[in-house]
Amino acid sequence: MLAIAGASFRSILRSPSAVVFTLLFPLIFILVFGFINGGGLSLDVALDGRSDTRNPVFDSLAGLPGIHLIPGRSEAELHTDLQKGNIDAIVHIQKRLEDNTPFYTLEITSSMAAREKGIIIRSMLEHLVDKANLKAAQVEKPMVAIRAKEVNVRAYKTIDFILPGQLGFSLLSSGVFGTAFVFFNLRQTLVIKRFFATPIRKPYIVLGEAMSRLVFALLGAAFLIGIGHFAFGFTLVHGFATFATMLFLSALGLIVFMGFGFVVSGIAKSESTIPPLANVVTLPQFLLSGTFFEIENFPEWLQPLCKMLPLTYLNDAMRLVAFEGAGLDQLLTPLMIIFAWGLLIYALAVKFFRWE
Repeated sequence: MLAIAGASFRSILRSPSAVVFTLLFPLIFILVFGFINGGGLSLDVALDGRSDTRNPVFDSLAGLPGIHLIPGRSEAELHTDLQKGNIDAIVHIQKRLEDNTPFYTLEITSSMAAREKGIIIRSMLEHLVDKANLKAAQVEKPMVAIRAKEVNVRAYKTIDFILPGQLGFSLLSSGVFGTAFVFFNLRQTLVIKRFFATPIRKPYIVLGEAMSRLVFALLGAAFLIGIGHFAFGFTLVHGFATFATMLFLSALGLIVFMGFGFVVSGIAKSESTIPPLANVVTLPQFLLSGTFFEIENFPEWLQPLCKMLPLTYLNDAMRLVAFEGAGLDQLLTPLMIIFAWGLLIYALAVKFFRWE
């Protein structure tokens, strides 16, 4: 088994396609997105769900040019969005009934990770408040009082979203294409038939090939995470512990994706039919599993399909571990769904897999 694993590992290193799909393509995407800092000024302001919206302050806020006002959400959602940079500030409008206080209080919460945008939003709202108070100058008390505060959250960079997706892309490509081509060629060139003339048992042939792919994929994963972290500041909340958890998830994902490769190699009648069959498995997951952008950007009717794919849950688990510091005990739902996919796909692999 170890001899088969060693020989298979050497053949992977000598295969240009394996290196391209596992390392080069994901690395190119990481480099491209890593150098993107975003262009154009977009000011997304979320309205706290408890805010009073039936007043002239809200009407003036909604009419401000350059500000995209997002309807109220829960406090947990607002905090997460502010942390990830999906919004630039949170506004809370409160009506005051006490004497000697302004009629309304406008509270702004911005992030220190996006301080420049927070300053711009605060300046615009201060101008709005000054105009409102000037109109109400004949009243004994001012119309609006403004309060501003900053919260210290980690900046959610482009690389924090892109790298886990590219890591999933690498694992899926390696698991499906690599496994399908290797086992089809071993069967077609009668190498497996020669293996049968030796004392080795069938499961150890599969394990030997799987071990080589697992080692290669984990080395590739470590390389991509290292490049992302040291070159572009990819977030590893708990350092080496987060890195080790991501490698564990990578190993689990590869094992499941290899099952797809076994199915493809069993169904394929010739080597030329492997690429289209493999693309049927991989292309929808590349596009719909949050590899390049969040699945919330898709139409609502398409999102349930996105949430059925195993790569979606692997990508989500990677991001939760890397940026939010989630442990395996907090990933029970995605892990159970990935495990369920593994059981299903290996049941199909046993049905379709052929030795000769």
